[in-house]
Amino acid sequence: MVSRLESAALTRRALLDAARALLNEGGPQRVTLREVGARADVSRGAPYRHFDDKESLLAAVGAESWDRITADLVQLRSDGSSKPATLLQAALDALILVGRDEPEVYRMMFTMPTSNPEVAIEAAGRAQNEFLRIVGSVVGEQHAHVYGALLLTSAHGIASMEASGHLSPQMWKTTPAELVSALVDLIAERVTVPGGQGANTEQHSG
Repeated sequence: MVSRLESAALTRRALLDAARALLNEGGPQRVTLREVGARADVSRGAPYRHFDDKESLLAAVGAESWDRITADLVQLRSDGSSKPATLLQAALDALILVGRDEPEVYRMMFTMPTSNPEVAIEAAGRAQNEFLRIVGSVVGEQHAHVYGALLLTSAHGIASMEASGHLSPQMWKTTPAELVSALVDLIAERVTVPGGQGANTEQHSG
């Protein structure tokens, strides 16, 4: 027999899945609590018991997407056979993949809710912490934040331009994967990491 807590968790799961599907189909304007409840095949009052309003539901979808990326990054870091630069490229690819496959969800990940933004901030923070660990393995912990921000903003730009159609191979003669690879190569080659990777990182005087 399913307990009340288990039933509530299953209902919330169904509501989040339905909201994500509707968001991907038609953007935020496609999502209403009533439509989400109907898509999830739950009672009409169920969405209102789990979420205060549409904004809190969409914020939960965005936060969950960050947590999925966090789980991907944790799994990447657990693979001890990959080089740090390879892990870094895979981490950036994971973010760009969301922008490519689920552009509306991706936009929601970077939309700060006006009320109760803590859930979104904390979820993004968890992903950031895992990402910075991977960046630090390439550039050193002391440089992780500045290069992490540089890489993340660059990846965000790549994902946004690809989603808008302004990063076509015909226009730029390159692909998002090639751009990410170039970014990682530039940083891995130019930043000195004591005991780390990168054969061309030492600065010579004279």
